[in-house]
Amino acid sequence: MTRPLNPALTASDDARRPLDLAALVGAAGWSRLPHAVRRRFGVDHGAATYAGTMELRCSPMGRVFALLSRLFGSPLCGVSEAALPASVRVFDDGRGGMVWERHFRTQVVRSTKQLDADGGLLERTDGGLSMGLRVFEQDGALVFESHRFLLLPGRLRLHVPALLTPGTCRVVHTDLGGGGFRFDLDMVHPLWGRTFHQSGVFADPVVDANQGSAQ
Repeated sequence: MTRPLNPALTASDDARRPLDLAALVGAAGWSRLPHAVRRRFGVDHGAATYAGTMELRCSPMGRVFALLSRLFGSPLCGVSEAALPASVRVFDDGRGGMVWERHFRTQVVRSTKQLDADGGLLERTDGGLSMGLRVFEQDGALVFESHRFLLLPGRLRLHVPALLTPGTCRVVHTDLGGGGFRFDLDMVHPLWGRTFHQSGVFADPVVDANQGSAQ
């Protein structure tokens, strides 16, 4: 299915609509998140760089998807490694979106979380490969879960069938206290099972004095 983007959503509109994850999660769920998580993902989060170590696992079919998705700037990494040094730089794109730029040795991949034309959450790569995301609190962690994949070349929206994607993506951000947090990503294909697993522990340069409380 192909249809044009909403022409009413312009760059200036994006600038007036900063990414407000608190509103998408809802007041009750947002209040249950630790203070440090709310700071990292809040509207006024500011720029930050997090250093850590990642464990990467990729199935044979996952490597195929990783190779193909490079054409669209995908952040998927088609390797398996137990302790890979990594850093993540987060910053505002100046149009209301939040850029996550991941550095794995010589590989740099990035994606931008932004509001979609319908007011939902969208994560988009530089090449236009995108995921529609649900975001919610679960057991004190912030969870992002994909519900559709899109290609966005120019002003077109191309919906990608589920079988042609790496699978449903679920990302969990868990605060560990003391300025640390854990990132977990799993992608599960309806036919091929788990195609990707990524897990890492990162250090936050800011340590909240009241991070033990969700208030």
